Amino acid sequence: MKFRAKIVDAACLNHFTRVSAMIAKLAKTCALRISPQKLNFILSDKVASGGVSMWCELEQENFFSEFQMEGVSTENNAIYLELTSENLSRALKTAQNARALKVKLTNKHFPCLTVSIELLSVSSSSRIVTHDIPVKVIPRKLWKDLQEPTVPDSDVSVYLPVLKTMKSVVEKMRNLSNHLIIEANLSGDLNLKIETELVCVTTHFKDLGNPPLASEDASQDRDPAQMAEVHIDIRKLLQFLAGQQVNPTRAVCKE
Repeated sequence: MKFRAKIVDAACLNHFTRVSAMIAKLAKTCALRISPQKLNFILSDKVASGGVSMWCELEQENFFSEFQMEGVSTENNAIYLELTSENLSRALKTAQNARALKVKLTNKHFPCLTVSIELLSVSSSSRIVTHDIPVKVIPRKLWKDLQEPTVPDSDVSVYLPVLKTMKSVVEKMRNLSNHLIIEANLSGDLNLKIETELVCVTTHFKDLGNPPLASEDASQDRDPAQMAEVHIDIRKLLQFLAGQQVNPTRAVCKE
């Protein structure tokens, strides 16, 4: 197995750093899948047990000026690694204003993802900062557990409000309850609701819009004003909202 890649564009490096920071906030460890066209960061905790499942896909040509890899075999041309998310995020934080960043799979008595960062010094000469991030090579027999998750059919899909606004609202609601009710309909309405024996609090978002396929996913005779609802652990939702570093153009909630 071989892997080496290089980023020289400042905007690409900044975006890659923010993706890494987001993943570090979601889970302590993650899987990294390296293929000829893509990098995937994967979290595969059991959602039914309260875990976080994530599939983050990066087209390598959108980030790297150089990219070379050889997988475990010609038939299975991919590399799967397990790493500590915070280690990668911490290494990339030192790459602010870097001239270039190189990532390479190495063996230093144990497998490592070696991150080399070329920084400019005050004298305009460059210096290299190197981080060796320990990784575990995931054997081929376990790859089946790290596939892209399927999105279940939903009754309603709705665009979310600005995530920073949503996070601010949910943080205040956390002081009232550990559980949150999310309601949405096909008219683009979204409600965040807390219900306890002592208080009922609801925050309403109107005219958010629905993804084009939402009405096709839902029952044809569903009343657009009819609310679908889910009950979730408010701490898990805040974990997701706090981890958002990539400023998405749009986020979608499916119920």
